[in-house]
Amino acid sequence: MTSAPPAQTASLRPRALRHAEGVKLRKSAPRTQQAEWQPPKHRKDPVSILVEQGTHRISALLPVRYARMAVSPFAFLRGAAAVMAADLAGTPTTGQKVQSCGDCHLANFGSYASPEGLPVFDINDFDETLSAPFEWDVKRLGTSLVLAGREGGLPNTAARALARNMAQAYAQEMAYLAPLNPLAVWAERIDLSAAIAGFQDKQARKKVQSLLDARLESARTHFGLVAQDCGTPRLTEKPPLVVRLPEQDDTIRAAFARYLATQPPERAILLSRYRLQDVIFKVVGVGSVGTFCAIGLFSTPDNEVLLLQIKEAQTSVLAPYLAPSPFHNQGERVVTGQRIMQTATDAFLGWTHSGGTDEVDGETGTLPVGQRQFYVRRLKDQRLAAIGAEFAQVGLPDYAVLCGRTLARAHARSGDVATLSGYLGAGRAFADAIASFSTAYADQTNTDWKGFCAAIKEGRIFAQAGETAKKAPSDTKKKS
Repeated sequence: MTSAPPAQTASLRPRALRHAEGVKLRKSAPRTQQAEWQPPKHRKDPVSILVEQGTHRISALLPVRYARMAVSPFAFLRGAAAVMAADLAGTPTTGQKVQSCGDCHLANFGSYASPEGLPVFDINDFDETLSAPFEWDVKRLGTSLVLAGREGGLPNTAARALARNMAQAYAQEMAYLAPLNPLAVWAERIDLSAAIAGFQDKQARKKVQSLLDARLESARTHFGLVAQDCGTPRLTEKPPLVVRLPEQDDTIRAAFARYLATQPPERAILLSRYRLQDVIFKVVGVGSVGTFCAIGLFSTPDNEVLLLQIKEAQTSVLAPYLAPSPFHNQGERVVTGQRIMQTATDAFLGWTHSGGTDEVDGETGTLPVGQRQFYVRRLKDQRLAAIGAEFAQVGLPDYAVLCGRTLARAHARSGDVATLSGYLGAGRAFADAIASFSTAYADQTNTDWKGFCAAIKEGRIFAQAGETAKKAPSDTKKKS
């Protein structure tokens, strides 16, 4: 049985004492140091990191992944979480850890419906989640905002201001949460409609609300993925990225069956009303391309539909630089991280694997080599989930502040909110430092992106979108 994660909450000491300790941290870990970024002398080649990561993925999909990353420096950042993780590991931290997203960029924020059907704004990707220094998420988010601002045509000063305002909103939200009792902090959520109403840009406010209304309606029609086949619901192919892979069908069906068999009694009763009717595979995101991802259509005898998504969970990109995860199944790591960070979590969250024994190796503490590990969730409306990135295009300054608030709320659930608030302070020292780091690392990402594009031109890696994608070279094929 997997042990519980290490305690991440504050010790049982008064808030005032913990706040004072946060203030003292400024001496041992000055906030100005958070601005520091210089590539280390022996920095590993980013392309080599990506090629190594590709050895654990579906080789035929790697050209799609690389094509998506080649679009822009921001797109490259999205797929290069492993590169930035290696770089962040060498930057100064306070030692204050939280349950970290691990891949915290602006496109990994979005909306989903709460159990009450209300649109909630939150982090919506946890593939890389681990307990990590709080600064790492803030710095990655800040960098993504600078890159997005530049891509949108903002001058450098305005792009830098996005990161500064995000970090300032993060500090202000932490100060708001610090005096609250733990139950109140745990229950705090970002109501999306209320957040939109608070946008400074009136035009952005109107456009975003209209966009949200349309997205909520699409969720009621199963996102266009379900069709009727002689009265039986079936999933619809949308080549080249939503397709049937008959050779992988049995693997996914077995993983779904294992998920169903391990659900707690109250959920098992609900799921027993449905039967797995159809399976289809889907290419998602940028960083996730190359991992197994499929949709299962479950239906009742009356053809009422439940869509569940099963997604491969691999070792977090943060793992080489942190204490070992207590979870042997990476799907359990992802699910636990999501439950910690999100206020309104999916009732269908669970984890499973591709087959074979469930026994953990006594020496390594891991599941058998070659076993694919998955997490399961209710299929989220990708159009609703991706609404964050579209908000950013409409009103990036307001969106930056919203992301800062949201990240602070997520971190406060696991971190010592009083100590963090004491360290961050009410001024702009921390925000200015994050803005400086984000600008410098955005420059680094731009350089890395150019090197990545050069590697494609030289034939070191292949990038081609669509169903005619060429296979990756031999050094990026999946190891047997």
